[in-house]
Amino acid sequence: MLQGTYLILCILGIALPYSQFIPFLLENGLDLERFFEQLFINRISAFFGMDVLVSSLVLWTFVWSEGSRLKMKNLWIYVASNLLVGVSLALPLFLLLRQRKLEETTQLEHIVQS
Repeated sequence: MLQGTYLILCILGIALPYSQFIPFLLENGLDLERFFEQLFINRISAFFGMDVLVSSLVLWTFVWSEGSRLKMKNLWIYVASNLLVGVSLALPLFLLLRQRKLEETTQLEHIVQS
């Protein structure tokens, strides 16, 4: 159930941001100057931009610490998904694979105890 929820959130985390980003790309190309100009065009959009930047740093710290603790592999995937899409994909993706790892570990512990 929890894994299904995380998977749905991953799909929404790609679809919703890209529903806004793709039209921007089609209209402007990969114009980074225009991108950042529009991102910080007013205080409300700057608020959201800064929130995403800080959330990304928090996510990277969490991925590194929790992923290392659980001995998860390929932690760079979550940073890459954050950079290519955003926190909206990277966080539920990490939580999905973390949940799988936790359940796998729990199953192995039950087998060992039996």
